[in-house]
Amino acid sequence: MDIIKSIEHEQLKNKIPELKVGNTVKVYQRIKEGNRERVQVFEGIIIKKQGGGVNATFTVRKIAYGVGVEKTFMVHSPMVEKVELVRVGKARRAKLFYLRDRIGKSAKTKENTGAVIEDKEILVKEEIAEEPAVEETVETVEEPVTEEVAETVEEVKEEVKEVAEETAETAEEDTDKASE
Repeated sequence: MDIIKSIEHEQLKNKIPELKVGNTVKVYQRIKEGNRERVQVFEGIIIKKQGGGVNATFTVRKIAYGVGVEKTFMVHSPMVEKVELVRVGKARRAKLFYLRDRIGKSAKTKENTGAVIEDKEILVKEEIAEEPAVEETVETVEEPVTEEVAETVEEVKEEVKEVAEETAETAEEDTDKASE
């Protein structure tokens, strides 16, 4: 495996939440203030998903005190503790940027009434229990060399000697021409 891919593979979370554009979610984010650490909840509608692998992100939009606020979260970030599904929304687009121009009820997506709210998680990588490496000993069995094999080995050795002599001769000719 490539060195960069192996380093990125270590940074991936084992399970990530199933995120869909249009869904209303609560994102639990770890915030560090000085020497204290707390969890802050950001609730809003997912308006876009982008990227892949360790760089995968999703943007959540909410309206706070009449002002639209958008926050982009890294899916595999250790600062994102969990993502909880609040409401399943209908979205027919991949990016819901049109919600930026809307205010009030129209700034929400329609609810998918038949949908069951359950926090599904996608398994990204399996946890592999490391077992101690067992050294395998391979026994070589020497078979008697047949006459045919011995003859072909000798023929190959002779051909190699001939080719080596020819290349030595051409190399001497080239050095003589270069010195003139």
